[in-house]
Amino acid sequence: MRKIGLFLGCNIPLRRPDIEYSMRYVLNKLGVEIVELDGATCCPAFGIMPSIDLVGWCAGSAWNMAIAEEKEVDIITGCGSCYGSLNEARYHMEKHPEIKEEVNKILGKVGKKYEGVVKVWNFYNYIYEEIGIEELKKKIKYSLNDIVCGTQVGCHNLWPSKAYTSNDDNVFKPTRMREICEAVGGKAPWYSTILDCCGMGALGSLAKEKSWALWRRKVSKMIEEINPELFVTGCSSCLLRYDNDQAQMKKGGLIDFEIPAVHIAQLLALVMGAEPEKAVGLAEVPIDGIITKIKGGK
Repeated sequence: MRKIGLFLGCNIPLRRPDIEYSMRYVLNKLGVEIVELDGATCCPAFGIMPSIDLVGWCAGSAWNMAIAEEKEVDIITGCGSCYGSLNEARYHMEKHPEIKEEVNKILGKVGKKYEGVVKVWNFYNYIYEEIGIEELKKKIKYSLNDIVCGTQVGCHNLWPSKAYTSNDDNVFKPTRMREICEAVGGKAPWYSTILDCCGMGALGSLAKEKSWALWRRKVSKMIEEINPELFVTGCSSCLLRYDNDQAQMKKGGLIDFEIPAVHIAQLLALVMGAEPEKAVGLAEVPIDGIITKIKGGK
């Protein structure tokens, strides 16, 4: 039986625990045993900390990876920022042994040691590589019934690609998320702004209006080109932008559309038969129509 350590990070348990429910539901249905990473902390996010204290940042990430190493499991996360931060820290320590040495001096004070053998997965890459499309299809209860999906992979799921051990074959033409959507009965066309940032992260915190404008530019092009019925993200932070922030923009009169949004784990949970109230219960943009269409596409 496959085993994997579930790393939740901060955003998922704090703001979207329905993603956690969905990840657990899907992995269980796929026969993957979830190992709890007791004691795990913030990844930590790399917006500022590496610029101030590179060794301290790596020590935070190494603490989390050392917990997984002790349990002899790799890590899976639904957050692109966590995926990026953990992998970048792993890469820095691999390329610069002196950093790893300093990190282990810090960890040694509390009885920990980072070996550098753990692999960090994001959710959709794990499904794509470790489970496989054909095995995934066997577990589907409902079809997406040709729902048009506008996919948002997420910047930190793709770059810096040299730091990642798992990724799309061509990070400038990502297909894995789209293939998963199509495998469960959806349509996931390419669109010209698919690589554009959604504006979440530091920009969203420091210059909200500018970050919202960035998102509207990206999405307006997506709507013009493929007219999606559903947004599907590979990252929990992106979901906060596509769902929670979209609802705020609609309320404020900044947009004239409402397109529901889900994380890829939530999408798979729904087509596998999860209770919508648990899988997408915190969605702010109305999603009942999508759920009805999914359940009508057995």
